Amino acid sequence: MADEKPKTNITSIAPGKIRVKGYDIAELMGRKSFAEVVYLILKGELPTEAEGRMMDAILTSSIDHGITPPSSLAARIIMSGGNPLNAAVAGGILTIGESHGGAIEQCARYLQEYTGRDGEPGLVAKDLLRDLSLKKIRIPGFGHRLHNVDPRTVRLFRMADELRFSGKHQRLAKEVEAAFKKDGKDLPINVDGAIAAVISDMGFDWRLGKGFFIISRTVGLVAHAYEERIRQKPMRNFGVIEHEYDGPEAREL
Repeated sequence: MADEKPKTNITSIAPGKIRVKGYDIAELMGRKSFAEVVYLILKGELPTEAEGRMMDAILTSSIDHGITPPSSLAARIIMSGGNPLNAAVAGGILTIGESHGGAIEQCARYLQEYTGRDGEPGLVAKDLLRDLSLKKIRIPGFGHRLHNVDPRTVRLFRMADELRFSGKHQRLAKEVEAAFKKDGKDLPINVDGAIAAVISDMGFDWRLGKGFFIISRTVGLVAHAYEERIRQKPMRNFGVIEHEYDGPEAREL
């Protein structure tokens, strides 16, 4: 119907009142952490103490990874051009896609799909890798250009064990890692794969995967954009000076 009102179950607002998933935001402030309220707004219920700690660790793990990722570079380049901080941060977020920041979502999708299949985790892992190989798809969440062992993965899995969040998705991820190793491929689970497995065991929909990365990395992008503004000259060189032209030779009209 044209006159039907849009509906939302996230936040209700009225004069003097803001309720997030039914909770008064003023009562949440100072009593629940940011990570706990993120859990609430995504899941619909306040987390237990263990869920809150796990959520905090997940959001901390991807807060930044230095100056070289596309999102950090984009934020700095946009800020260097004399744009406001919000434009720089938005530009950084827009670089997040399948090749940067998208591995959590993709990996969680495969883990959630294949854990629903019958069979031992080791055999399911082989089926997953075989199916993706036939489609010429490399499973995301494994291997890292810099870290042979990702310290964030180690910490997340250790916390998941301590807080009793180690479930079938983490088992499958570890079986995939073992299958790679058996084939002589050094592709350990990276932080994206670890987050994908943990949020899946916590019951989050795989379609929220990029959301976890965006929520976390936005803080880092704010820091990069701000640092660019206060420490660097505008319109600075970002390292692309020497280059080779391979277009057409000079032509006459």
